[in-house]
Amino acid sequence: MNTKYSEAPDQRSNVLGVGISPLNVSLAADLVVAAANESGFSGFVTLTGVHGVMESQRDPELQKIHNRSFLSTPDGMPMVWLARFNGFNNVSRVYGPDLMWEVLRRSETTGQLHYFFGGAEGVVEKLSTRLVEAFPQVRIAGGITPPFRPLNAGEEKALVADLHQHKPHFFWVGLSTPKQERFMHDFLNKYPDLTKDWSHGLVMFGVGAAFDFHAGLIKQAPRWIQHSGFEWLFRVCADPARLWKRYAINNPTFLWAILPQMMQLRKYPLEK
Repeated sequence: MNTKYSEAPDQRSNVLGVGISPLNVSLAADLVVAAANESGFSGFVTLTGVHGVMESQRDPELQKIHNRSFLSTPDGMPMVWLARFNGFNNVSRVYGPDLMWEVLRRSETTGQLHYFFGGAEGVVEKLSTRLVEAFPQVRIAGGITPPFRPLNAGEEKALVADLHQHKPHFFWVGLSTPKQERFMHDFLNKYPDLTKDWSHGLVMFGVGAAFDFHAGLIKQAPRWIQHSGFEWLFRVCADPARLWKRYAINNPTFLWAILPQMMQLRKYPLEK
């Protein structure tokens, strides 16, 4: 993974050993657009909330993956509140669908190319159609729906060949946490010279359900709920069978763990 681009924030807000980049949507978009224009750059962005932080408590390698990212944005109000508690005042939520929308909007004038990887069968096609309707000048280089398993050697080789052919600036990954973080990290580690001969860079993003939201398949929470800290409740009500256990375990466990850190009774190193 080529990390020569050096304008990402050096400091991070430490949340149980996961380094959250102290950003807002505008600054995050500035950084990724600039990085994608840098010759030979490659890096990945994780969009991290309580779920990602708690998965990292159970999986030290995932924690390191977040900390090796180009950016790990505060995708959840608890990450925003904790960043402000840690002294980073100009922070607001960098929600996956919002960052994706802003980067797509800007790319209408920059001409930067997009590639989509993820979603269920047919989602990439629906997503592409909806995005072109919203942004008529947007350039979509391609996209695939991967199998519900790791890519085999042939599939991975085909993906690399497709990327070399189309040379996208932005590679959007619509899987789930921690699958998407592992994929981005491992893919770029396996192909560190992927963009070596490109005239620009490649930024990968793990945006989870953003594919389904922007394809019109799942309704997003109202904006006021997104910024209230209770989006998790809206999502549980919308999909209780899949999500109730996640939030029933993660939310109280997170509170139990974060209070000693906030009171400086326990320290969590930012390990890479």
